[in-house]
Amino acid sequence: MNTTDNTSSSPTPDPEGPAPRPARLIQNEATTEIPVHLLFRDEAEPRPVPVGPAVVASRAGTGEQPRLRRPFPAKARPLAEVDPALVERPAPVLPGAAGVFAGVCGAAGCAAASWWAGVLPPLAAEALRLPAHAGAGLGPAQWAAYAGAGALGLFGFGGLARGRTGRAWVLGLFGRYRGTVRRTGLMWINPLLLRRRVDVRLRHWRSEPMPAADGSGVGLRVVVLVVWRVRDTARATLGVEDHETYLRECVEAALARIPVEPPGTGRGSVEAAGEALTRRVARDAGPIGLEVYSVQPLRIEYAPEVAAAMNRRRIAALDAQHRATVLTSVVDSVEDTVTRLTMRGLVELDDYERKALVKDLTVAFCAGRGEQG
Repeated sequence: MNTTDNTSSSPTPDPEGPAPRPARLIQNEATTEIPVHLLFRDEAEPRPVPVGPAVVASRAGTGEQPRLRRPFPAKARPLAEVDPALVERPAPVLPGAAGVFAGVCGAAGCAAASWWAGVLPPLAAEALRLPAHAGAGLGPAQWAAYAGAGALGLFGFGGLARGRTGRAWVLGLFGRYRGTVRRTGLMWINPLLLRRRVDVRLRHWRSEPMPAADGSGVGLRVVVLVVWRVRDTARATLGVEDHETYLRECVEAALARIPVEPPGTGRGSVEAAGEALTRRVARDAGPIGLEVYSVQPLRIEYAPEVAAAMNRRRIAALDAQHRATVLTSVVDSVEDTVTRLTMRGLVELDDYERKALVKDLTVAFCAGRGEQG
């Protein structure tokens, strides 16, 4: 009976030939060759932010393909805006002499209408050197003359105003802005216009203690001095309900965002905090016509709820610093004493005697320092 060996019929692999490649487990598998020097490269420079879809780089050494990522739109903080058409402009005014002349003419017209109607008193006629006139009484013509002369006199004398240095008037008619008057002296302004007085001088405001925080988030109370003035009267008066209240709120918002360090902490200067506060408040108050020159902290103290703890912490730090200074001074003194005694040959010390001498000198110097302190 012939038997056939199954192993003899199978093909024997050729030891010198290439080994067959195993079948792929994933049909669409792809292998990417990565240079070795790219596996250990660090990006030293930040990449620019792309405008369109961003490409996320693949992780080095993994063969991962780049992916597309849609950037999230950055939401910028909206700035305060006022009506662009609301800009300060000069209002039409006349010299004060014109108003005085119109008022005198109106008074003279009323006197003439009274003389014409025959109701002018004799003493007034003699004072005005008018001839005697019987008159025909008050008729329509006389009443019309009275009305015209009275209106002229009221408009003439009623529009007189005195402008002062550092003060301005914002004029409006039926809710519409008509201009700003910055002139000084006697002038005539239309009496139908609504006047709002605005102080345009350089002003300073010392605040009451306002809440703030330092770089570590510890509560503070800060008193600031703000130097400012009204640059655009139209926006300061009509663009916001109360520009002084708005300035105060801008200062409070700046103190809430910018850390202020107490003097002596060594973590920041008061001048740097003042410059940052000035820039922030000037940017927020600029759109409503306010010009801020300086916002400087005058007094910085801890909030009442943390004042006791911070005082204890500061005292402990000062005490530790003082102890370190005393210890350094004592060690230097002991070292100098032992060195001088040894170098001059006054004493010969072995290790045990040197340690005992150092111990005795340290105790003596520390006791002396304690008595002096």
